Amino acid sequence: MEKFFKLSEHKTNVRQEIVAGTTTFLTMAYIIFVNPSILSLTGMDKGALISVTCIAAAIGTILAGLWVNVPFAMAPGMGLNAFFTFTLVKGNGATWEEALGVVFISGVLFLILTFAGVREKIVEAIPLELRLAVGAGIGLFIAFIGMSGMGLIVSNPATLVGLGKFDIKIVLGLLGFGIMGLLEIKRIKGGILIGIVTTTVLGMILGVVVVPESIISLPPSIGPIAFKLDIMGALKPSLIGAIFSFMFVDLFDSIGTIMACANEAGMVDKDGKIEKVNKILEADAMATVIGSLLGTSTTTTFVESASGIADGGRTGLTAVTTGVLFLLALFFSPIIGIVPAFATGPALMLVGVYMFKNLLDIDFHRIDIAIPCFLIIIMMPLTYSISTGIAFGFVSYIVVSIFTGKIRDLKIAMWVIGICSLLELIY
Repeated sequence: MEKFFKLSEHKTNVRQEIVAGTTTFLTMAYIIFVNPSILSLTGMDKGALISVTCIAAAIGTILAGLWVNVPFAMAPGMGLNAFFTFTLVKGNGATWEEALGVVFISGVLFLILTFAGVREKIVEAIPLELRLAVGAGIGLFIAFIGMSGMGLIVSNPATLVGLGKFDIKIVLGLLGFGIMGLLEIKRIKGGILIGIVTTTVLGMILGVVVVPESIISLPPSIGPIAFKLDIMGALKPSLIGAIFSFMFVDLFDSIGTIMACANEAGMVDKDGKIEKVNKILEADAMATVIGSLLGTSTTTTFVESASGIADGGRTGLTAVTTGVLFLLALFFSPIIGIVPAFATGPALMLVGVYMFKNLLDIDFHRIDIAIPCFLIIIMMPLTYSISTGIAFGFVSYIVVSIFTGKIRDLKIAMWVIGICSLLELIY
């Protein structure tokens, strides 16, 4: 391991890397509960989703560890799974098989663009503020989904949405949110996971959650969803915009996470360039392709990787440790399967809080920036569509640039993105 991971060169050791990998796992293990909860709303088998979530996370994370030798973890991304369920399937009327086809195609295109070096050019063409707004908008959308799932927000014919009637489930959900928030404030690792488990146990005690017959069992079969993607169906005109939207969201999410984690891991050189960035992006794209074949939404680099890095993780051994723990989690599916929406809803709310912090780096004093950023953020939850929010923001940015005499500042890549965004709105 010393020779393969170059531990001494990175001033670390086996024990430190294993501890760091465990920390990363604890901070992102909530995805095992939340991802199946969201994707199962499309009609996909929840048991199979639990297994696929663990397998996809393990494959992507171990790939990053063994191939790139970085302490980054990957799993089906938050926001991207919401886009899969609420925009593609429930919004556009696509089948979940077609939606998996969209993910597959976007992953393949992503991989091609990465090998061609185009991804960096796309990032450079889009203003930083718009990238940050996409993250903040997804955070608001995710929080809205979490509140709706736990019954805190319900439909109201007079005001579109309203406050739900308080019952024991909502009370437990809010209690869980308070526990998660307090633990995060105290910087106790695994706060989200602890909150989910605590809320679920309280639900068992109060009789609103069914107690599982066993704790450990063989993993649920992935047969109901594995290799069921419909690639040809994903190529119909109404889903072309969704393919680009998946690419955009994954692009922003991956680049932002890699930049944040690379800085903390000391992977940025004196010129500000990130070491191994191309290989990291390639691993990210390959994980998405593999995940879509198995039966899950886009796999991406998780920002929770920063927790393991903060705990001393510096090499791929940290990532391999995290990946192995995801494989072990496969055998605890009876417990994972009974976790209710009022336990995962608070986790979505807290993840939304973290993503919404992107607003701090957006200069809303500049109205030319404020308008497109605001439209991105507000239109995602109001239209229940991530892609619609992105499209409104990018098109409005181009329009504002034209009328403020900044048309020459728009790069060719931004015009292409704008045209794709307009097509998304039209279709």
